[in-house]
Amino acid sequence: MKEMKVRVGVDIGGTFTDVALEHANGLSTCKVLTNYHQPEQAILDGIIKATEQAGLNLGDIGQVIHGTTLVTNSLIERRGAKLAFITTEGFRDVVEMRSENRFEQYDLNLRLPTPLVARQDRYTLKERMAADGSVLLPLDVEEVKTLAARIVERGYEAVAVGLMHAYANGAHERDVERILKAAAPQLSVSLSSVVSPQMREFERFNTVIANAYVQPQVASYLTRLVQRLRDIGIGAQVFMMHSGGGLISIETAAAQPVRLLESGPAGGAIFAAQYANSHGIAKVLSFDMGGTTAKICLVEDGAPKTANSFEVARTYRFKKGSGMQVSTPVVEMVEIGAGGGSIASVDTMGRIQVGPRSAGSEPGPACYQRGGEEPTVTDANLLLGRLDPDNFAGGDIRLSVSLAESAVDARLTRGAGVARAEAAFGITEIVDENMANAARAHTIENGRDVEAFTMVAFGGGAPLHACRQCEKLGIKAVLIPPGAGVGSAIGFLKAPFSYEATRGFFQRLTNFNSDDVNAMVQQLEREARAFVSAAAGGAPTSIKLVAFMRYSGQGWEIPVVLSHRAFTPSDAAMIENAFNDAYRRLFGRTIEGLGIEITNWSLTVATDLKPAARVKRLASERKAHVSRTRHFFDAALRRTVEAVEVRRSDMVPGARVAGPAVIIEDETSTIVTDAFEAIGQQDGSILLIRKDRGNA
Repeated sequence: MKEMKVRVGVDIGGTFTDVALEHANGLSTCKVLTNYHQPEQAILDGIIKATEQAGLNLGDIGQVIHGTTLVTNSLIERRGAKLAFITTEGFRDVVEMRSENRFEQYDLNLRLPTPLVARQDRYTLKERMAADGSVLLPLDVEEVKTLAARIVERGYEAVAVGLMHAYANGAHERDVERILKAAAPQLSVSLSSVVSPQMREFERFNTVIANAYVQPQVASYLTRLVQRLRDIGIGAQVFMMHSGGGLISIETAAAQPVRLLESGPAGGAIFAAQYANSHGIAKVLSFDMGGTTAKICLVEDGAPKTANSFEVARTYRFKKGSGMQVSTPVVEMVEIGAGGGSIASVDTMGRIQVGPRSAGSEPGPACYQRGGEEPTVTDANLLLGRLDPDNFAGGDIRLSVSLAESAVDARLTRGAGVARAEAAFGITEIVDENMANAARAHTIENGRDVEAFTMVAFGGGAPLHACRQCEKLGIKAVLIPPGAGVGSAIGFLKAPFSYEATRGFFQRLTNFNSDDVNAMVQQLEREARAFVSAAAGGAPTSIKLVAFMRYSGQGWEIPVVLSHRAFTPSDAAMIENAFNDAYRRLFGRTIEGLGIEITNWSLTVATDLKPAARVKRLASERKAHVSRTRHFFDAALRRTVEAVEVRRSDMVPGARVAGPAVIIEDETSTIVTDAFEAIGQQDGSILLIRKDRGNA
C-alpha cells in the first residue's frame, strides 16, 4: 500500500467534531462544533482549519478516515427509512417476542425496546430452509411478486429480508431481492444472509432490520460527503472506521452501515491500545469522555476487548438485554449519557440528576452563549474553576460565567434548596459517580479487578475528570496521551484496514467434519480478502480465526481463537483443548461429561501495523514551568484549592508538577487533584500517579 503523505482523521460526536491531520512535520488537531443539520459541513470546517494550521493545501490530503455516530443516533432517535420486513411465515413476531431473558426480574412495568418495524409493516412468505441449508418448502415466485407490488404501492424506502436459516442457505433471500429490485430498482434491500449470516433468528433479524433502516440515510450522507470534499479540492480516498476497530471502504460502509455502530468510540479504543503497547501496560481502562457520552473499554495485552454482538439504545441503564441486540463485530465497551453537555435537573424528590439528555452543540451548555438555558456538566466545571472562560477550545469559544450561574440558579439552586457552589459540585460528583459505576460494572462483568488497571484518559472531558474517577475506583495511575482532546480521530489514523466475515455453521465436535470446515473457512477468507484488498491493495495482512463454542445444552458461546490452517479430522482434540483453556480462563473451571459444539465462525483479515515504539517510564524531580496560579474545587478535599497552571507544551520529558494543578492545551485541560502528581513522558504523554504510591 502506498504511504500517504497527508492523512486526516475526522470523528463526529454529539457536541464536537474532532479533526487530526497527520503530515510530514507532525500532527495538527482541532475541534469544531458539530452541525446536526449538515454533519459534513463540520468536517469541511475542521479540515480547512487543521490544514491552515499546518500550512498545507487541501489538495495535499491523500486520505480521509471518518467515524460517525450517525448510525447509532438514527437508531436511538428512530430517524430512519420507511421500512418493511419480510420473513418466513410463522416468524413475523420474532423481533417483538425477543428472548426469554427478563433483564429486570421484579419490575412489573418492564419496558422493552419497541421494534424498528411495526407489526403492520412485517410481511411473511410461505418458504422454509432447514438448519443444514436444504430446502424444506420452495419459494413461491408469484407470491413474492405480489408482495413486491404491495411494497411498491405502500411507498417503502427500504426492505429488510430475514428468512429462517438463511445463514445456512441464502438462495431464497437472493431470489426475493431479485424480484424486489425488478419491481423497484431504487429500493434499498438488505439481506440477513449478507449482513449477519449467523445462527439465532432474533439477533439476525434485528441486525438486518437495523441495517436496512439506516441504509438510505447513510448512503445519502456518504455520497454528499465525498462530493463536498471534491468541491473544495480534496480528491482523496475516503475510508470509514468500523465498530470492530478497523477501516473499510466507503462503498462497504454504504452497503452495510450497521458495521458503523460505535465507529467513533472504536477509534478511541485503538488510540488507547497504541499507548498501552508503547508504555508496556498490560491492563488498561480506556476512558473516553466527550461532550455527549462517556465510553469505557478494557484493553488487555495491547488489544481492546471485542465481541460479535452489541446492544443499541438500552432502556435501562447498565442492564444487559434492555437494548436492541444486533450481531456485528464491535469493540466491546459500555457507553453512558455522561459528557460535558449532559443536562442537570431536579427530580420530584428534590434530588439532582445528570443526563442522559445532552445539550449537544445546538444550543450547547448555557455558558457557550448559544441560547442554552439548562445547566450542564460544562457549566458546573466552569463554576468550579476547572475551565478557563477565556481559553476554552483554544479561545475559539468564549465561556460566560454569568450565564452558567443563571442556569444553575434557575434550574437547580431553587429546586434542590442548595447553594450555587454546592449545586455545581453536585453535578460533577453525580456524573463522576455514574461513570465510576459504569466502569465497575464493566470490569466486574468481565471478571476483572478495576484497581489492577491503569487508566488512559482522552476526549475533551476525560482529562478533567480522570483523577476523580481514579479516586473513586482505586486506580493508581493515569496516562494522558498527546492529542488527548481528539483521541478518537487520532485513533483512526492508527487503525488497520480490516474486515470480519462471519458464518453460522453448527457442528458437534464428536462429528467434526474437517472438509466442510475448511471449505467454509476458505469462503470466509475470500470474502474478507476481497473487501480488504479493495481498500488496502497489496499491503501485508494477517488472519484471525475464531470459533464460537459452548457445551451442549448451554444457551451462549464463548470465542475461541484457533490457528488459521487446513484442519484434519484429528484436530478435533486440539479444538477441544483450546475451548477448555478459554472456558477455564473465563470461568475458572471446565465441566466434565458434556459435549462441545461450534455454532458460529468468524475470520478477520487485517493489514499489519508497525510495532509500537516502546517508551520508558520517566520519574523526575525537575519542576515544570508554572504559567500562573488559579483556584478550583477539589472534590476529594471538599474545598477550593490554590492550583498552579502549566501549559501542556511545558510538560517536557521528566518535568514534574504536583497537584493541585491544571495542565492546559487547546482541546482539553487536565485537572491534577491534590492526591496526584504529573510527570512528562518521552512520547509527550503525561503520567499522573498517586503521591502516596509513586511506584504505581
